[in-house]
Amino acid sequence: MADFKFEPMRSFIYVNVAKEDYRPNLQRWLYKTHVPDSISQFEPYVTKYAFYPSYPCPPDGERFGYAKMQLTEHYWLVDEHLPEMANNIYNEFMPMDVLRWQGCIPDVDTSAVHQNAETGDAGRAVGGGDFPPFIFAFVPINWEEDFKGAGRTPEDGPNYRWQFMIQYPEGVDKEEGERWFHEEVVPYFTKSVFVNRFVSSKIKVNYGAPTAQFDRLCELWFEGPDEWYQAAVVLADRMIKKPEWAQQEHFPFLRPQHNIASVFTGDRATSDNYTMYRGYITMR
Repeated sequence: MADFKFEPMRSFIYVNVAKEDYRPNLQRWLYKTHVPDSISQFEPYVTKYAFYPSYPCPPDGERFGYAKMQLTEHYWLVDEHLPEMANNIYNEFMPMDVLRWQGCIPDVDTSAVHQNAETGDAGRAVGGGDFPPFIFAFVPINWEEDFKGAGRTPEDGPNYRWQFMIQYPEGVDKEEGERWFHEEVVPYFTKSVFVNRFVSSKIKVNYGAPTAQFDRLCELWFEGPDEWYQAAVVLADRMIKKPEWAQQEHFPFLRPQHNIASVFTGDRATSDNYTMYRGYITMR
């Protein structure tokens, strides 16, 4: 008899779109196919399933690994990737086109990319090398470290949320990377007058591409993109020490979409799928 361990976690998928021509395709697949597929599969053990759209890319946002489409959020009661959870009654419909539209595989229109992936997880385990990896990261259900802004309420105003993941470069000791984060990044943003909230957690497990083994998730809140730009672009270069293992000349010093990935979004989900999804209802 299977022993299902109660293990509440929160997960995030950063959804990119390779080019604007593909946005309608990806959005149609998400809302027409993927949402009902997902709810049918995991509603008994996922308590929240929501989409937060990406805000327009702020100036220089591309160097932070900007995801153009959306942030997908889940709250899990069990780990779906355990062997005990392997026997699904239906296979997920996820043609490899979905990964092509996101830029994770070559943009080549062949019969192979129109075929369904062996499993959804097999489809998501792509990217890397010259292509951005599919990012699917799990963290503790609550934030582990609260650096700034405890006590803020929804009445304090809307928030421009910058959420990002970092993966220290290959060959860099994790302790060294964490030391740079806590000694350089945390003090700078904690003291910044532009930052209203700053929280972070270590990533427990990554279920995306093998190369997408991210180490840490952070979320910072600002009044808007101008404040983000001042803090993260204009001043950060002068105030945050460049590590010896830097992959680019300017902060965040990491390779975009591979070692740093970012989403800029707001407080409210545009589709809290359990409470708001009513099917693929189109404009008439």
